[in-house]
Amino acid sequence: MASIAGVEFEHYLPANTTGVQETAPRLSWKIVDAPKNFVQTGYEVELREYGLGSDVSLSTATVDSSSSHLVPWPFPNNKLHSRQRISVRIRIKDEHHVFGNWSEASHLEIGLLSRDDWVCQRITAPWAAELPGPNPEDLFRKGFHVSGSVEKARLYVTAQGVYEAEINGRIVGDQFLAPGWTTYSGRIQYQTYDVTANITLGVNCLGIRLAEGWFCGRLGWEGGHRNIWGPHPAIMAQLEVTYVDGTVQVAGTDESWRTAQGPVRLAEIYDGEKYNATLEIPAWSTPTLEEKSIDETKWAPVTVMPPIPDSITLVAGYGEPVRRVQVLKPAGPVIVTPSGKRIIDFGQNLVGNVRLKNVRAPKGHKITLSHAEVLENGELGTRPLRDCKAVDEYTARGDPAGETYEPRFTFHGFRYVQVDGWPGDLDTNSIEAVVCHTDMRPAGSFACSDDLLNKLYENVVWGMRGNFFYVPTDCPQRDERLGWTGDIALFVSTAVLIYHCHGMLRNWLIDLEIEQTILNGVPPMVSPNSTLADQKWCRKVPCAIWHDVTVIAPWTLYQETGDVAILAQQYRSMMTWMNVIPKNKTGATHLWDPRPFQLADWLDPAAPPDQPWKSHTDNKMMANMFLIQSLDLMAKISALLGKESESRHFTQESEAARDEFHDEYVTKNGRIVSDTQATYAVAICFNILKPEQRARAGERLVELVRKNNLRIATGFAGTPFLCEALAATGHVNVAYAMLLEKECPSWLYPVTMGATTMWERWDSMLPDGSINPGEMTSFNHYAFGAVAKFMYERLAGLQRVEPGWTRCRVAPAIGAEFTSASASHLTPNGTISCSWKTSVASTGVETLELDVSVPYGTTAEVVLPSEDGEHAEVVGAGNWSFRTPIRRDYEWPIPALPPKS
Repeated sequence: MASIAGVEFEHYLPANTTGVQETAPRLSWKIVDAPKNFVQTGYEVELREYGLGSDVSLSTATVDSSSSHLVPWPFPNNKLHSRQRISVRIRIKDEHHVFGNWSEASHLEIGLLSRDDWVCQRITAPWAAELPGPNPEDLFRKGFHVSGSVEKARLYVTAQGVYEAEINGRIVGDQFLAPGWTTYSGRIQYQTYDVTANITLGVNCLGIRLAEGWFCGRLGWEGGHRNIWGPHPAIMAQLEVTYVDGTVQVAGTDESWRTAQGPVRLAEIYDGEKYNATLEIPAWSTPTLEEKSIDETKWAPVTVMPPIPDSITLVAGYGEPVRRVQVLKPAGPVIVTPSGKRIIDFGQNLVGNVRLKNVRAPKGHKITLSHAEVLENGELGTRPLRDCKAVDEYTARGDPAGETYEPRFTFHGFRYVQVDGWPGDLDTNSIEAVVCHTDMRPAGSFACSDDLLNKLYENVVWGMRGNFFYVPTDCPQRDERLGWTGDIALFVSTAVLIYHCHGMLRNWLIDLEIEQTILNGVPPMVSPNSTLADQKWCRKVPCAIWHDVTVIAPWTLYQETGDVAILAQQYRSMMTWMNVIPKNKTGATHLWDPRPFQLADWLDPAAPPDQPWKSHTDNKMMANMFLIQSLDLMAKISALLGKESESRHFTQESEAARDEFHDEYVTKNGRIVSDTQATYAVAICFNILKPEQRARAGERLVELVRKNNLRIATGFAGTPFLCEALAATGHVNVAYAMLLEKECPSWLYPVTMGATTMWERWDSMLPDGSINPGEMTSFNHYAFGAVAKFMYERLAGLQRVEPGWTRCRVAPAIGAEFTSASASHLTPNGTISCSWKTSVASTGVETLELDVSVPYGTTAEVVLPSEDGEHAEVVGAGNWSFRTPIRRDYEWPIPALPPKS
């Protein structure tokens, strides 16, 4: 009998099921060890409630269904309520109606679903309104007495700003920069912590550090703006101690709390943190500091603020938090620069902070940490940071036993750190890098026989890790770090292959819709929209590609998970976007009006460094291709949601827009007016062209690629589709030749230059080792990493065919000189993987060996080369091996063409 690997609720990871915002969560499970021909015909669900020393069965439900992914909550009379703790276990029955064993119980705890559940008050420091910022952290504390046996204790916290909580001197939880970054004018996240183990009998103390964070800290370029969402930070916290007799004691923020300024003297997202250990208040969050003995010169009464308006939702959030997920040691000895500075190289461009250990320095001694992604002329390359200091400063308290320091309220994008002021010789054992990012579950892997491509894939993964930081950011190091919509619109289909990011992106998309209401239906360019404070940079007119994310991202999440709920959640946002697109007023009626400025194929390598929008590809034409794609997707989405009239409308709109596009831009034979790599790549992948034009367009794309010496000539919009367009039109070896090209601009050029993440520009670093003179020059910018999808789907051969991976295709494209490749992906049904290699016998015959592993619930079409072209075989769950002879009867290497041919 098959067994169940585990039961999950909605898209929550098992580590993030305390304090969720659900009343009827859908259930999913993975079936493992299924016998051949096993078929699930039904399942039984047991719901139990636990707490106060009891574990009570609430209900069981039996359902006849073959579904095992996001099945509806089967207990309509048992909707969950605030603070409820439940467990669920499931057993499935086979085609003979025989039930298997029960799964292990999975647990879920509900957060505070109603504003009425919050009985605490919003507080701030009395001096907060008087200080213009940037400001030091504020410490808040409250002593309380526990007088009996505790059954459970929960701490609910939210902040306008960022916080870190402590109970009795112990840090609560492992989240970094909580509560995260949302559109504060519409939603503020809160966290729920199980602090039962922190509570002791007698006197206890709850302490909270509070800093400005994104809420009122400086954000944006050209100096940016402060106090975008509010004038100063504030905190709300509610500690609930439940005794075994059922009584509940609450220690919530109110006028009885006390506050003082802490040792963090500066806490800026861009400029860094200054920590003065000589200003620490010993035992500040422990019962040792009794309320009656508080030094009133240090601790002042708090200011109670009005409640957060009801128009702002307090929500648990749907994505994983940012955590400290990895520690890296220095990659080598201390580097001494030509100017005599001491620099540590961690060997990897990362996002996070530097941790100092064993600091032995006199009281008041300062150590300064300056961060950068690259070196230039042997020194720290800080120019790309623009108006962002990225400097942390630690002032020692003079402890002869040694001190440790790690920033709490800032983060940096860096590989190198310059250490100034270290007392004596700098020991690399005293310094390490702490990697921080949204703690998503890994979803995929890739490897092949080319080491440089393996490094490229690794760089894509690291780039995604660093830029998925509560929101999908554009870069993690300079005076920006914002949730740019265009970047994720073009990368999201790659992102879902690498990490499970449904929860985080769902959370972000909710904020995106809130921002649309602020801009009269126009989506923001960045979300949360920090540009609202800047009349120069707050774009209030529609922008193709960037704003098409309202359609592209939900559709991709649906394709990955099979969860139509994300489409329903975002449908109003999509419709709003489609309704504000200005249509052409010069004759045609279904294409973009030519007047709004379009970014289009942003950062075309031929664009001047100081004018990245000057692409060789016609901007309006590119905008119209993405418009057609959005119309196509809206027709499909509307049909899936049962909105037939809307589906017919978008189908008609798409057909009309295509016709007008062809009249305006395409010749009968498939040449396109804007004759560039990006033009043909997008037109082919979006099915803009007629079937009889498609082959000619593929041939023209090959000509353009070969004339360009197999180098890339695309920016943001065209790059994700370039290799796939070549492969889809029968030119996979040309795609491989581009993929393997090492001269700039190419994907491997940065790898040969020592890159460990993806770059914003193809030539962020010039061949002589100098930094590109363009103002926007990031060395950690994931957009061009979208090529990893092609590597998965064509080189390894693993392709999703139906939403949720219920059907997939394994069809490795054997080409170039590749001799092996593999990919795996954790799907809703379980892990699917394929691995192939070739070997040559003594007879000279080359053989392809392909291994495929398919989870229960997924059907795979395995496509192998044969004498007649291709042979396909459909397989179900299990492990499968295939062998077939192959012939490499193709031209390799692919030659370039003279420019004038």
